[in-house]
Amino acid sequence: MGSRQDDSPSRDLDPALRQRLLTELRTPWRGLRRALWFALLASASLGLATMALRGASGEGVASVDLLIQIGAFAIFATLLWFDRNHGG
Repeated sequence: MGSRQDDSPSRDLDPALRQRLLTELRTPWRGLRRALWFALLASASLGLATMALRGASGEGVASVDLLIQIGAFAIFATLLWFDRNHGG
């Protein structure tokens, strides 16, 4: 009869797959979070571009609205920056 050590499922795993699974275990939902941060950052960028074009055409842009857009852009850019892959 074989020993318990020979029946270990970790022996059958590809080392690269095992590393990816361990990484996912340490940082769950990273891909989904990064996609969300990127989508929200793109939305804030589009809002800022729209306000810039409106201001360039001579229309008035409320300063509160501009501050909200700049704040959203800064927050989502920061979240995306801090959620990057540090280990490669």
